[in-house]
Order: sequence, then structure tokens, then C-alpha cells
Amino acid sequence: MPKNTRSSRPLASLLASAATLSLLLGGCAGGGGAQLPPASFVALQEGPGEEYVIGPLDDLTIFVWRNPELGASVQVRPDGRITTPLITDMPAVGKTPSMLAEDIKLQLSQYIQEPIVSVIVNKFSGTFSQQVRIVGATSKPASIPYRANMTLLDAMIAVGGLSEYAAGNKARLVRFDKQTGKQKEYGVRIADLLRKGDTRANVMLMPGDVIIIPESTF
Repeated sequence: MPKNTRSSRPLASLLASAATLSLLLGGCAGGGGAQLPPASFVALQEGPGEEYVIGPLDDLTIFVWRNPELGASVQVRPDGRITTPLITDMPAVGKTPSMLAEDIKLQLSQYIQEPIVSVIVNKFSGTFSQQVRIVGATSKPASIPYRANMTLLDAMIAVGGLSEYAAGNKARLVRFDKQTGKQKEYGVRIADLLRKGDTRANVMLMPGDVIIIPESTF
């Protein structure tokens, strides 16, 4: 019995090493490039996050507490400005809702005492840096507004999934790295996510991400 125990230890070690190698190879297969950690399933917020940057053609609702006549529902003009009661041509593009609310508050302070202003984005398009772009072999390539907690699955549903000849497991996610000032590419396995339901292939997206889906070469 002692002899058998000693002989089984090297075998167990070899099996463990083989399993580890298999996992490593599996993680590198299909997508290539750096790999992103899987996303946790969370509820996708209907509105933009707190750091959302207002873009042209966004629909805004502006509330002024105790002074509803000074509020308004407006669309940001292509020139990036809005007009509300008592305020003409205020720049809105490039600001977060809270920043715009502060600017409106400052302007209204000339007419009323200590106004309380809030800004809500109802329909949003966002600047390019706040969008996720999906190009290549998909049903309908598009730029979609980034929403808080957006995942790869959310983006693919928005564009109708892969086209018939897409090489989904060879797709790339291009992301700008603020620390290095350079773009970085990650391999993503869209085919495994959509066709096999592999949740490990679902990853969190960031504003400005570009997803490139090539076609199969056969």
C-alpha cells in the first residue's frame, strides 16, 4: 500500500498540470490577443451613468424646484447648445448633467434666489467617446450609446447579432488605454457567447470601445 501511494503522487501531479495547461490553452483559443475577465450579470440601467457626457441631439428635461415655468424639455442642437426660459444659447455638449445643472443654476441666480436645478437625459446619443461601435460581420453595424454596466451581450443584441459568415470567435475589442495613451486589443469570443451561451465570453464594455468582427475565410 505505501508503494502504491508513492507512485500515485507523481501521476496526480501530472494530471493537475495537464488540466492547468488545458485551461490556459482554452483561454487563448479562438480570440487571440489579451483576454478580458468575464462580466457579472447585472441589470442594464436604462439611462446613462452619472459621468455621461451630453452630446448633440440628446433630449434633456430641466427641472427648477418651485419654479416649473423656468424648466423645459429641450433637445441639444447640432451646434451643442440649448435654450431655456431666461437662458439663451447655453453650451451643453461635453458636460455631464450635473455640470450643466450647475451652469443653469448660475445663470438663473441672476433672476431668482438660490435656484435648485436638476437635469435628466431622456434620450441620449452621446459623443463618440461615449459610444460603443460595432463594425464588420454583424447584422447591422452601428454606433450605440454606452450605458452603465453595458456588456458585450448587450451590444450584440442591439445590432442583431452576427451575420451568417461572421468569424465571431476571431473578433477584436479595441480600447483606448488612458494610462499608456495607446489603443489595446483584446480577443473576444462572440460566437461562443451567442451560439453556445458561454457566459465566460461575456465581458464588460467601456465608453469608446470598438468591436471588430471579421468574416470567415472559407
